[in-house]
Amino acid sequence: MSQPANPDAVPEGTPNAGESLCRKCGGSGKVDGQTCSECDGTGKVMTPLGGA
Repeated sequence: MSQPANPDAVPEGTPNAGESLCRKCGGSGKVDGQTCSECDGTGKVMTPLGGA
């Protein structure tokens, strides 16, 4: 199994987390013309902020 492009991603609703650009698609929501599987096409992932 390959390493996810966004290893710091956390579930939505996690305390002290905020939106960050998806590393896999660079925030575009697309990879090779297809919806990005890491961010489901939003271009954003939730990651811990401030050492959360």
